[in-house]
Amino acid sequence: MTKFTDLALDPRVLQAVSEAGYEIPTPIQAQAIPEALKGRDVLGIAQTGTGKTASFTLPMITLLGQGRARARMPRSLVLAPTRELAAQVAENFDVYAKHTKLTKALLIGGVAFGEQDKLIDRGVDVLIATPGRLLDHFERGKLLLTGVQIMVVDEADRMLDMGFIPDIERIFTLTPPKRQTMFYSATMAPEIERITKTFLKDPAKIEVARQATASTTITQALIEVKPARKDRSFGDKRAMLRALIKAEGEACTNAIIFCNRKMDVDVVAKSLKSHGFNAAPIHGDLAQSERMKTLDAFRDGTLHLLVASDVAARGLDIPAVSHVFNFDVPSHPEDYVHRIGRTGRAGRLGKAFTIAVPSDEKYLKAIENLIKSEIPRGEPPEGFEPSTADSRPDRAPREDRKGRERGGRGRDRERPVKAHDEVAPMEPVVVAPKAELAEEAPREERREPRGDRADRGGDRRREERGERRDERREPREDRREPREPREPREERRDYRRDRDLGPSVIGMGDHVPDFILRSFAIKPSKVEDLEEATTGAEG
Repeated sequence: MTKFTDLALDPRVLQAVSEAGYEIPTPIQAQAIPEALKGRDVLGIAQTGTGKTASFTLPMITLLGQGRARARMPRSLVLAPTRELAAQVAENFDVYAKHTKLTKALLIGGVAFGEQDKLIDRGVDVLIATPGRLLDHFERGKLLLTGVQIMVVDEADRMLDMGFIPDIERIFTLTPPKRQTMFYSATMAPEIERITKTFLKDPAKIEVARQATASTTITQALIEVKPARKDRSFGDKRAMLRALIKAEGEACTNAIIFCNRKMDVDVVAKSLKSHGFNAAPIHGDLAQSERMKTLDAFRDGTLHLLVASDVAARGLDIPAVSHVFNFDVPSHPEDYVHRIGRTGRAGRLGKAFTIAVPSDEKYLKAIENLIKSEIPRGEPPEGFEPSTADSRPDRAPREDRKGRERGGRGRDRERPVKAHDEVAPMEPVVVAPKAELAEEAPREERREPRGDRADRGGDRRREERGERRDERREPREDRREPREPREPREERRDYRRDRDLGPSVIGMGDHVPDFILRSFAIKPSKVEDLEEATTGAEG
């Protein structure tokens, strides 16, 4: 059996590994470390929780044991898809490199640029970053990648899901072509395979398990929920989740609950807390300080239930997670493997429950095709009470004050008839012969004049007050008082002057300029003089 002492690692690294309590490497560590120490490119394919981080951290520290970093030019680069995974790699580096003088810098979002710039300016041996923040520093002119000797891409398939592949390709072009590249992924999608063929040179391919297989130490169970109505599926799933947690009892020391959407993470966490459970949410919209605080509470045991989105499906290295609950069936089958891989780590036993509704059938088929096995079906635990469609007693339709059934905007709008409604039979309509219709009086003759009806109503009211109809009104001209002659209007005020808008425009009138009033007609005597002068000039 291979031990760490059999590998050609730096003695200082072996001392740190021994102090951490490790003696026997995992399969991927035993195969990847010797190839990495030879300087070869490594393509590692292994499921989460197999020790991939140490498989590239230990040889990296050994290879960088000699040499010195220059300002703004790191000697090695580790790319991770999430902040949590990058922070985990940094923690592993601190553990294994504590007896060396190597330096590191962590570039992730949610942290001020100033502190990160100071670390880069001093020069670091190992730079651990997420792709977005790394490119931000490069575009600001604070970072050069021309001195990178070793480059590591961790969780490459997650990079693909998060849309980081274009950034990864750009970062590859910024590093020198003569470098050692270690590429790790749990699955090999066509896009991932294309990148490996482009940027890796004759890599040592190490595959310690079949792609996307679930660990044998995890007990899986699929619990199906069939709500009476579609709009009650979310509430029924929450009730099922609470029943499952209660059914596990003390065996559930801690658990991670995964949801597909961030908004559902908050709702589920709030629902659990309202029912007396010790739960807290974690997702990408939370501040980095709050996310780290929540993770630390979950690691030290003060937090019992961690409700997370897929941003936490990768990068959480918590060995003692007893249960995983998939509140939602993941839409990507690879995420199922990574979610349940949070439990059953390092040889421990774990349980993974998945809550599904009828609409999740296509996602379940994709997952079972990926893991090459069927997820065992389980029974709902005792205490689960699904909702029913007839939970409320039948009631007559609510009517408004006018006695008409309410529906839509209009008060008198009738409710649309549905297939299960009982429709009363319609009474036959009798049409009278044309002769009878002709004998009836014209419609306008049978109608009373509108004025008479109004007067009749007015007479009745006035008779009740003891008034006579003849005296109810007087001629309009007799009651009208003569008007007094109006005073002449005042001159219109110049509102422009009141508002300080300058003088008002004045027409020509008496203000015609003098030159316009002058006459320009030529007198006869002057005309004769003009003709003589013209004739003399011609002669």
